[in-house]
Amino acid sequence: MSKESRILVVAPSWVGDMVMSHTMIRLLSEKNPRVVIDVLAPASTLPLASRMKEVHQKFLMETGHGELLFDYRWKMGQRLAREKYSQAIVLPNSLKSALIPFFAGIENRTGYRGEYRYFLINDMRMLNKTIRPLMIQRFAGLALREGKELPDELPFPKLSIDDDNRDRLVRELGLQKSLSEGKPIGICPGAEYGPAKKWPETHYASLIRKLTDKGNQVWILGSKRDVETGRVISQMAGDKRCHDLTGKTGLLDVVDLISLCNTIVTNDSGLMHIACALDVKTIAVYGSTTPGFTPPLSKKASVVSLNLSCSPCFKRECPLGHTNCLNQLQPDLVLDYI
Repeated sequence: MSKESRILVVAPSWVGDMVMSHTMIRLLSEKNPRVVIDVLAPASTLPLASRMKEVHQKFLMETGHGELLFDYRWKMGQRLAREKYSQAIVLPNSLKSALIPFFAGIENRTGYRGEYRYFLINDMRMLNKTIRPLMIQRFAGLALREGKELPDELPFPKLSIDDDNRDRLVRELGLQKSLSEGKPIGICPGAEYGPAKKWPETHYASLIRKLTDKGNQVWILGSKRDVETGRVISQMAGDKRCHDLTGKTGLLDVVDLISLCNTIVTNDSGLMHIACALDVKTIAVYGSTTPGFTPPLSKKASVVSLNLSCSPCFKRECPLGHTNCLNQLQPDLVLDYI
């Protein structure tokens, strides 16, 4: 029988990366069913750990993006030292992300070579981007011994839902009538990384009009940062069957609402990865990025992209000033996949 081991995963601060880290967590659990996996993450992504059934405990890292806060990390390390972890797997490549496992005295600290952290990571891995082009492959590689090949098929991320919370949301947001007309189509127009990943609001509104004309209910989903985008799209769409829910829900609320949708149309974003992890049919619009690195991880997903010569550029804003990779991608092209 496999020995019990305790592993601390230092998780990413981007929602999509956090979802993709579940592939590695599932691999750890499959390799040793007795493993105890805890997650350390910032408030932006930690809630998702509660929807990963393999995760035992979750710890909040109360630091802002880019903040070192050396004293705080020291104290957090001393607190986690009591957990007696045998290994820490550090997914971000920054120096500061490796400080807490070091301060916790965790014997085996695994991660890729990154930002001047040679003495903090003592199980240092060298990343071959050609052999492992996908982010889930890179994460999964840290779950295995150095030099061991990945399985031919990696497990996809899989998030659970909260039925009670889902029922509460439907009731409090007044969505009963919408659901009575069939499963809605969800629209996720946000992308925190930058505007070069956002399909134009006019295109989303045009698509919604085409969908509501056919009798579909549409939910616009997103965070508080997406409120203005949702408002503009909803106004341009101009149909009572379009429900703008942006900013009215927390991250786990959006997870539960997406699970009620028949289809999700989304940018390359964190919500795209959530929809896939819920096994909901997903139509992913790609502009400045590529599915060759962070594809939608679902057999029910389709990618829509013009594959222009100038993309992918991986920039937050179009360096050429026209964002043709998204502006020229017409709504009818997306509609064909729904």
